[in-house]
Parts: sequence; structure tokens; C-alpha cells
Amino acid sequence: MEVEIPIRIEASARDLPIPHYMTPGSAGLDLLAGESAMVGAGDWAKVSCGFSIAIPIGFEGQVRPRSGLALEYGVTVLNAPGTIDADYRGLVQVILINHGTRNYQVERGARIAQLVISPVLHVQLKTAESLEETERAQGGFGHTGR
Repeated sequence: MEVEIPIRIEASARDLPIPHYMTPGSAGLDLLAGESAMVGAGDWAKVSCGFSIAIPIGFEGQVRPRSGLALEYGVTVLNAPGTIDADYRGLVQVILINHGTRNYQVERGARIAQLVISPVLHVQLKTAESLEETERAQGGFGHTGR
């Protein structure tokens, strides 16, 4: 399924390509840094992607890490996955965190994250005196094995 989504590029980033899929089988659109930034070892930084987007009602944008940055540098998205709501029209920005031991220089135009557009289902919650029993019941973290 294809959905057409309007995107507004900020003047400072008009020379950069808009987010795009690297291969026909890619789930995420690559997000590029619209600015240079330093992410110190053990620190985090907000990096602008240089655009705003109008995601349709019924969908959300999920900002996810790039596995190559995580493997090579220990750099990932701090609030992964970050959510871009359908009614948000501000600048898309990514919070990168550096779990590595060396500072990481984000170069303008570098691929820093990916954006997955996903459908959203709204539910109505209702209170109940009890919940249906299951085999797992209240077993929490690690309960089903490792």
C-alpha cells in the first residue's frame, strides 16, 4: 500500500535529498542530518532533519535507530522508537545517544535514523473488576524464558 504524504523542506536543507527508501524491500525511510552536531561519549544531542511532515490521521511515524551506527559507534536513538503523531507539524528531529567510548561527529547529510510509517489503531478502554485468566497470568520480566 502506498500513501502520499506531504513534506515541507526547510530552506537550510533544500540541497539534501528528501527521506527515501534505500532498497525496494526497506521498511524505513532514511533520515538525514540537516545539520552537523557532536555527540560526546556518554552524551546525547538533538539533531534536526531539516523537514516537517504531515502524516495522515490513522498513521504514525516511528523514528528508529540505524543498526550500522549502533554496531560501529554505539550511537542509537535515545527514545527509540520516537513517535511522530499525525497532528504534529513541527520540525522532525532525532535524539541521538552515544553509548560508545569516543565522541561521534554527525556530519550534515549523514544517515542518522530511519522513519517507519505505521497504521495506528485507537481503542476504547473500559474498566473491569477482573481480567480473563491466561497461562502466563502475572508472570513478568523473563517469565517465559530466555
